[in-house]
Amino acid sequence: MAVKIKLQRIGKIRNAQYRVIVADARTRRSGRAIENIGIYHPKEEPSVIRIDSDRAQYWLGVGAQPTEPVLALLKVTGDWQKFKGLEGAEGTLKVAEEKPSKLDLFNQALTEANDGPTIKDIADKKQKAKEEAEAKAAAEAEAARKAEEAAAAAGEADAEAESE
Repeated sequence: MAVKIKLQRIGKIRNAQYRVIVADARTRRSGRAIENIGIYHPKEEPSVIRIDSDRAQYWLGVGAQPTEPVLALLKVTGDWQKFKGLEGAEGTLKVAEEKPSKLDLFNQALTEANDGPTIKDIADKKQKAKEEAEAKAAAEAEAARKAEEAAAAAGEADAEAESE
């Protein structure tokens, strides 16, 4: 039986994702697989390529022929060089940076919140703002009263000047 290592397409329209499978050469693209040995997600940045190296080496050793796209993937991961005994067996695979876990993000936000203002600080701030507003209103009322007195005094002075 002729065995091929090929890609089996899965995923949505315009978001191709593939399984790297070992299957009989005569089966269709999405047909029955003998074994699933990896995944390939070309749309992500950088592309996700995970191939079980031990199983790939086994299947290459028993005579499975990789298709051209799978051969390119095996060269990137370094499995083809390892199988052929060439240098560069470490491959040229780019690895994405690890994202911080949701638990770490939650703990970080929690510590920032604990370092932030407390309920007492917020209440004190509101009380201080209220006192400042009352003082400002009292100062404005005092200024308005003095302005009225000055206007009244000026009006009396004008009235006295006219009566003379």
